[in-house]
Amino acid sequence: MQMTRTGVSVAAVLACATAFPSGDALAAQNYPEKSIRMIVPYAPGGGSDISARIICIGLNELLGTAIVVDNRPGASGMIGTELAARSPPDGYTLLLADVPHTINPFIYRKVNYHPLNDFAPVSLIATTPGLLAVHPSFGVRSVKEFIAAANAKPGQISFAHAGAGTVGHLTGVLFMLRTGTQFNQIPYKGGGPAIADVVAGQVQVVFASAPGAVPFVKSGRLRGLAVSTAKRSSLVPDLPTFEEEGVADLRIANWYGVLAPAGTPKAIVERLNQAIGAAAAMPVLRERLLGALLEPVANTTAEFRVMLEGEAARWSKLVKDANVRAD
Repeated sequence: MQMTRTGVSVAAVLACATAFPSGDALAAQNYPEKSIRMIVPYAPGGGSDISARIICIGLNELLGTAIVVDNRPGASGMIGTELAARSPPDGYTLLLADVPHTINPFIYRKVNYHPLNDFAPVSLIATTPGLLAVHPSFGVRSVKEFIAAANAKPGQISFAHAGAGTVGHLTGVLFMLRTGTQFNQIPYKGGGPAIADVVAGQVQVVFASAPGAVPFVKSGRLRGLAVSTAKRSSLVPDLPTFEEEGVADLRIANWYGVLAPAGTPKAIVERLNQAIGAAAAMPVLRERLLGALLEPVANTTAEFRVMLEGEAARWSKLVKDANVRAD
C-alpha cells in the first residue's frame, strides 16, 4: 500500500480529507467526477511546466482521474493566471504558480487579478535555488572578486536575465542594492536565451534558476559563484550562499505551487493538498523532481498562504525601493 510522508496510507489520507462536518464535505464526497485542468501560464519545458507534469502523474493515480496540463503562456504568466482566476471555483481548474505570481502585480500597471484574494492556496510542490554564474573567461572565482570587478568598472559589466520582473532580474536588482554595485542589465525573452548568450560569451554574467544554469556549471561552460538560498543547496552543494560570501539578506528561492480559484470548497482544497503531499513523497516522483533540479517541498494550505503573503510583501517593497517597472 502506498504510504505518505507520515507513514499513513494514501487511501486513509484521502478518506480523511473528505470527513468534514459541513456543506463542503458534500462537495468533496464525490470529487473528482471528471478530469481536472492544471493551467501552466508558460510555454512547455520550463520549471513550472516540468513540476506540473511530474506532480500530475501522482495526482492521476491518487485522485483516480486525468489531470490535464494546459499551457497558456503570455504576458509574463498573466494570461494563464487570469484565466484560472476567472474559472469556476469547483476544484476542476487549478493553477501552477511560481514566484512571478507575487511580483507581476507590483511591476505592471494593469493586472486583472489579485495574487492573494482571487486564489485559494493549495500546496507547494518544489523549490529551486537562484544562481549567480559567469562565463569562465570573465576571470572571477568568487562573489568577493566579482564585487571588486564590478566596483572597478561601475555600469560596464553586463548581466543577462529572463525579462523584467523575473526572479533573475530582481535577484540582480537586489544584489546591486545589497552590494552598492552597478551593472548594465540585459533582458531576454526567457531564461534559456539569457543563459545561452552567457555560455556563448556574449554577456559576462547571468542571474538564473538552477535548472537552467546548473548543467552548464557542471560541464564547465559556466562558473557558478553562489546560490541565493538561506543554506547551501543539495543540488549544487559545492556552491556557497551569498551570505557565506559576505552579502547579507539576499535569500531568494524559486518556488512552484498549486492554487485554486478563490471560493473553491475548503474540503476540496484540503483533499488536493493531501494528494499533492502524498504525490511529492512518492519515491519515483521525488527522484524525478530532484533529477530536474527541483527540491520537493509540500506544505499545508495555511503555511502556503503565509508564504504567499510574505512573498507579496517583500517583492512589493523591493520593486518600490528599486523603482522597477515592466511597462
